[in-house]
Amino acid sequence: MPPRLDLDQLSHLPAAVVRPGFDPRRLGIGIVHLGCGAFHRAHQAMHTQAAIAARGGDWGIAAVSLRGEDVPRRLAPQDGLYGVLVRGPDGDALTVVGVIRDVIGPARLADAIAAIARPATRIVSLTVTEKGYCRDAASGVLETAHPDIVHDIAEPGRPRSAPGLIVAGLAARRAAGAGGLAVMSCDNLPENGVATARVVRALAERQDPSLAAWIDAQVAFPSTMVDRIVPATAPADIETVAGLLGLRDEACVVTEPFSQWVIEDRFPAGRPAWEAGGAELVADVVPFEHMKLRLLNASHSMLAYLGYLAGHEFVAQAIVAPGFAPLVERLWDEATPTLRVPAGVDLAAYRRRLLARFGDPQLRHRTWQIAMDGSQKLPQRLLATIRENIAAGRPCATGALAVAAWMRYVRGVDERGNPIDVRDPLAETFVPLRAGEPSTRAAALLGIPAIFGADLAKVAGFAEAVGAWLERLERDGAAAVVRAAAAA
Repeated sequence: MPPRLDLDQLSHLPAAVVRPGFDPRRLGIGIVHLGCGAFHRAHQAMHTQAAIAARGGDWGIAAVSLRGEDVPRRLAPQDGLYGVLVRGPDGDALTVVGVIRDVIGPARLADAIAAIARPATRIVSLTVTEKGYCRDAASGVLETAHPDIVHDIAEPGRPRSAPGLIVAGLAARRAAGAGGLAVMSCDNLPENGVATARVVRALAERQDPSLAAWIDAQVAFPSTMVDRIVPATAPADIETVAGLLGLRDEACVVTEPFSQWVIEDRFPAGRPAWEAGGAELVADVVPFEHMKLRLLNASHSMLAYLGYLAGHEFVAQAIVAPGFAPLVERLWDEATPTLRVPAGVDLAAYRRRLLARFGDPQLRHRTWQIAMDGSQKLPQRLLATIRENIAAGRPCATGALAVAAWMRYVRGVDERGNPIDVRDPLAETFVPLRAGEPSTRAAALLGIPAIFGADLAKVAGFAEAVGAWLERLERDGAAAVVRAAAAA
């Protein structure tokens, strides 16, 4: 068995492997990142490495895993190093990333709090997925009844949630006199900086109102938009990377050539030169965010539910099946009037590129993976567009179909009678709502305020449209409904 990738092996890598443009041993930590999953390692960490290589600075990352020890167990023996395998039309390219300088698992969260409190830390960033913010998905309000938040209010020094860890770190930072910093969300939430500030401040207010006031005065919450497709790493990918490295890499990730990061430039304690690492620094992220959420993410979710039900394991299989691509275009046509397209962006070209990215057979992005946590994703990916179109009197039939597809999926049984492993924070809520006629089930699911608010179930015609689509999905199957809807 070949030796494992680590700092001692870095200088012996094959010439074709791109390595850090700096000595990781000499890199100080300036960023604490919560959620060191595959997306962070393929996106923000790579952009940060490129920025350091171009402009320098002690912007190493202390990567924190709140939920499990798997990633720390993979990264720690490799001195935080890992490979990013970029699969494109011209073949595979491998980059070794060395910007992660500490890996902190759930057993070491006291060290994470201390890291946030250090004066050298100037940014706390996070990719914890939509559910990690412990907020009501429909309203954005901190969910004070969430078990982790209940715990963090009672025991603020031993947090379990991402908001709790941030508040504990900021409290320690204030006590140390370390000054302010930026807390930067990189998750798919509308105005994610505002959303993060809302839950952090609400939790701080519950724990210590004076801390909430300090946060208001000292902490910035810049918004960002992130875009890169990063499927789960498969055993075959690990073997491919081992062949390219001549070493074992248990923490490698796989991604596409495309990567976009748009950042609101508000960092009171400084930041890396991310613009030198390929990011865009702007005054207003919202137009970019809406374009990505309502086009890429919305269609990704629709493809996931309809594709899974139609028997397609991967997005690349679904998008080339009859009717799927035209249906995606229809969803985009409904979303386009709600967008404020950023200056210089060719929307038609953006849409064409999305279709090409979805169809890349080298990116084995599972529909089941994208389908996870739909209760947290629907409000920003689909429902915001639907609400705006309803208010303006515009059609939203394809959006209603996408919602019905989610409802059919969370029923928990596929079209062949096999169980679906529904992974969702509200999965138990769906169980008693699976009985009855399609229209009854649609009305019951629309009545979940944490997803649909108090309004959508009352909109004349919308509940009926969703129920009708759900009935067709159950009667005819997803593949037939997609073909018919695309041809109508």
